[in-house]
Amino acid sequence: MSLITTLDVEELLGAYVSGYFPMPEPKTQEVRWYFPDPRAILPLDEFHCSRSLSKKIKQGLFSQTSDKAFVEVMKGCAARKETWINEEFIRAYSELHKLGFAHSIEVWRGKKLIGGVYGVSIGAAFFAESKFHIETDASKAALFYLVQELKNRGFSLLEVQFLTPHLKSLGARNIPSKKYLSLLKNAVLEPQKW
Repeated sequence: MSLITTLDVEELLGAYVSGYFPMPEPKTQEVRWYFPDPRAILPLDEFHCSRSLSKKIKQGLFSQTSDKAFVEVMKGCAARKETWINEEFIRAYSELHKLGFAHSIEVWRGKKLIGGVYGVSIGAAFFAESKFHIETDASKAALFYLVQELKNRGFSLLEVQFLTPHLKSLGARNIPSKKYLSLLKNAVLEPQKW
């Protein structure tokens, strides 16, 4: 972990390719690079869709888009008591989005954005940064739609940073950093998938 002051697009892409990601300290907002060991991934064929979520999706209670409200998804993810998503993050990841390296999945009820997920895409690797919901199951639906999108596009790696009980219930698991770097190296060498 090392201190950085700004989020430069080229440095961000280089960091992700090397297995690092940035987060600011909650109190000081100083941005640091992180390289967790173990690292959490969500194998695309192992996503667990609960019965209740599956039922809502089949009933068409949600509609889904991609890259239609990227900044709004980031702001939704930031709208919580403690967040690492500050204005510098929104600026830098919006720039990555304009360059085709950051993407969002949006979940809607009618015309209302009720959930979403965003992250960085390099080759066949997707680095999920954060998700949010304002209605029950909307963030789970966003992750479900993200997994479907990644599978359809031929991605091989979905990284989710840290394993939480919530992510574990959806099929995520920890792997040693050495194994993660091997998967990462192969994935980022693929042609850009998104």
